[in-house]
Amino acid sequence: MDQRDRYDLVVIGAGPAGEKAATQATYFGKRVAIVERRATPGGVAVTDAGIPTKTLRETAVYLTGFRHRETYGISLALDARLKLDRLKHRTADLVALMTEVVSANLARAGVDFIHGTARLGAGRTVHVHRDGTERILHAEVILLAPGSRPLHPPGIPFADPAVDDSEQILALPALPRSLVVVGGGAVGCEYASIFTALGVEVTLCEAGRRLLAFADGEVAGLLAEVFRGLGMRVLLGTPLESIERIDGHLRVTLADGQQIAPERVLFAAGRISNTEGLGLEAAGVEVDARGRIRVDRDYLTTAPGIYAAGDVIGPPALASVSMEQGRVAVCHAFGISFKDVVDPVAPVGVYAVPEVAMVGLSEEAAIARGIDHEVGRGWFHRNTRARIAGVTDGLIKLVFRRADRVLLGVHILGDIASELIHLGQVVVSQGGKIDYFIHATFNVPTYTEAYKYAAYDGLQRLSAFARS
Repeated sequence: MDQRDRYDLVVIGAGPAGEKAATQATYFGKRVAIVERRATPGGVAVTDAGIPTKTLRETAVYLTGFRHRETYGISLALDARLKLDRLKHRTADLVALMTEVVSANLARAGVDFIHGTARLGAGRTVHVHRDGTERILHAEVILLAPGSRPLHPPGIPFADPAVDDSEQILALPALPRSLVVVGGGAVGCEYASIFTALGVEVTLCEAGRRLLAFADGEVAGLLAEVFRGLGMRVLLGTPLESIERIDGHLRVTLADGQQIAPERVLFAAGRISNTEGLGLEAAGVEVDARGRIRVDRDYLTTAPGIYAAGDVIGPPALASVSMEQGRVAVCHAFGISFKDVVDPVAPVGVYAVPEVAMVGLSEEAAIARGIDHEVGRGWFHRNTRARIAGVTDGLIKLVFRRADRVLLGVHILGDIASELIHLGQVVVSQGGKIDYFIHATFNVPTYTEAYKYAAYDGLQRLSAFARS
């Protein structure tokens, strides 16, 4: 056996989980190879999902003056083709840059990047196929991190050139006049709001009774209100019946009988794990009914020496969490006392316009657990910095226990919610009280000040409750 093909760790998939697992292992002196079916590393987070979507968002908001449309009474009426050209150029530039960053990180760490299609073999081997050749890698530990792809359920005509999934939409040939987005989860809300900012007539259809089923109910309801205020049509409790092309035109029919004739359709309702062709069954790696790899608390699969992390094991399927899962898996695999668990209080960010972010318990979760709780709200329309910036939609909502004022959860709807959430994350993770925000001094004016006023609002509610 060629010693060049013997590794301490072989990682399948060079997305966030795979990259961070690989570099974590080399940090502790392990010899590592990472196998990726694409010619470059980074996974869909770099090429087809995370970075492209967020870049589209920022470029759309910047090019149209969307943030300041009411403050200064102007907006940029760019030609639709020019807007799309700028969007594509900016996105391509960022994807190329971040691909270089990931490649450089792997090279600097000494990770061998191997381009090819991987399949598990006997005796903890990985068979890599490329251009009709096969290379067999031998590993002490294998980490499966092949990621996920958009769900293509039967009956959705993706062969139609005007029906896209959340990755195909990035190759949009022209900005449509009208767009139906199917799915009110994170991806659907992000794209629906981006295209609304670009002046497209958007209809967002969600089968459930609310957007963002995982979010705090009040915040999800407010997001729908903001979307409608921006000109988006939001249809809740309206499952999709069919998408058809009739007489040369698209027709979307909903379960309640409504029919819509958009120029394009974006189906953004779910993703599926990339487990096909990996040879999981023969290797003894079990999957659940939804095709997700089963792992224990250490991210070990049902096969000795084979671990899994990232989208392939299911929710939360966030790049930030996937990175930590990869690092923790490697530490457990090699008995490294460095990272034992993934942060149990990880924040979630939805990069819509405006953003949504959350950490800890929602108000519904507190009720379901029977926790005697109270809430405090700090509204951005009362915040000086938000008024100066012209982004007054939304709030910071604190959920805390009545008995001792311990902070249980933070939920934010607003322009930079994904940044603001981290202060709340620190307090929740440390078991802190809302008193922290009362006693802390914040720069003025800042968005962060809204935490203080949310805490004051919570204390006032406590006082009113005590008097009742």
